[in-house]
Amino acid sequence: MERITLKSGKERSLINRHPWVFSGAIQDAPKNLAAGDLVSVYGSKGQFLGNGYYNSESQISVRIYSWHKKEVLNKDFLSWKIRESIQRREHIDRSSTNCIRLVAHDADFLPGLVIDQYGDWVSFQILSAGMERHRKDIIQTIKELIDPAGLVERSDEAIRKKEGMEPRKEVIFGDLPKGGIPVLENNMKLLVDVWEGHKTGFYIDQRDARATIKEYSKGKRVLNCFCYTGGFTIAAGIGGASEITSVDERLPALELAEKNYHLNELPGDPEFIQGDVFKYLRSLKDEGRTFDFIILDPPKFASSKKNVNGACRGYKDLNLIAWQLLAPGGYLATFSCSGLISRDLFQKVVFGSAIDAKCDAQIIKTLSQSEDHPTRISFPESLYLKGFLLRKIQG
Repeated sequence: MERITLKSGKERSLINRHPWVFSGAIQDAPKNLAAGDLVSVYGSKGQFLGNGYYNSESQISVRIYSWHKKEVLNKDFLSWKIRESIQRREHIDRSSTNCIRLVAHDADFLPGLVIDQYGDWVSFQILSAGMERHRKDIIQTIKELIDPAGLVERSDEAIRKKEGMEPRKEVIFGDLPKGGIPVLENNMKLLVDVWEGHKTGFYIDQRDARATIKEYSKGKRVLNCFCYTGGFTIAAGIGGASEITSVDERLPALELAEKNYHLNELPGDPEFIQGDVFKYLRSLKDEGRTFDFIILDPPKFASSKKNVNGACRGYKDLNLIAWQLLAPGGYLATFSCSGLISRDLFQKVVFGSAIDAKCDAQIIKTLSQSEDHPTRISFPESLYLKGFLLRKIQG
């Protein structure tokens, strides 16, 4: 492997097992390196720090896959690491939950690789040039270790552009079920669209939060914003909500949400609204409507550091109007999936929105990604999803 040397003083993060090397930390690198080439990283005093793969087109020039000098990223290494990752999830009861993240990229020590299981199907993403080099081995390993009925690649995230790669979406094998793949989440029935759906098809990371929403929904008038295919809507219905209104911009997602709701044979006739959430919330305020439980699970607002301030303004506006629509004593479940916004910062934003709404609140629960989306202790960026369940106290 080619050798990369870091500048003096830039070794600390790798010594602490953070897996990213930024371009500004590199003192010396061979000029002939291509995207995805394997490299060994050394400190300024010649000490070995880790093995990774290189990409000059990315801000993250090297992604470390091993801290051991003799370990090389090849078919055997991939098979070993993917097998380990799957084994770490063996305790999850597959009879009640069979949509599970099996590999969570850097958090599972495989930078740039995501593997999700949806019942008998698997959907995967390759998000880095290093993993792109090993696509055939990844596909073969999935076949050998999981043996799914079908395999879909959803490597169509915008981050691939930053890595100098074109998006790719492909059914590797299998016949996609019309109407979606049937799965279970804590015995909740869902149909997942792995071809047109967000990410790999569904937001598996909100499994624990959906269980919380179910717990607090009995008898409540619920408003689910950015509802996507209805995970929180169904959880509220199972929990005994008296009324449910669900809002999303995308009609196909709403149609699947309604189908998912009735798939669970739930009573009532929930309202599904297609439209811009911010505009719809303002129209609800003008109408004088109120709710007992509001769920805010928006898409990522901050994709880069320059977007953080604007994202915070967006979160504040969104939460402000939610407080105004919430009845005294009502619950607000609010989330941010922007990895660049810390839990502390998000809490400050939500606090500011409550002050502007002239109310106070109690944090009932802190919410985060489910356990199959682990947070690596040396890699705080892997804790990206943060949320709060709050109770409104009218002041």
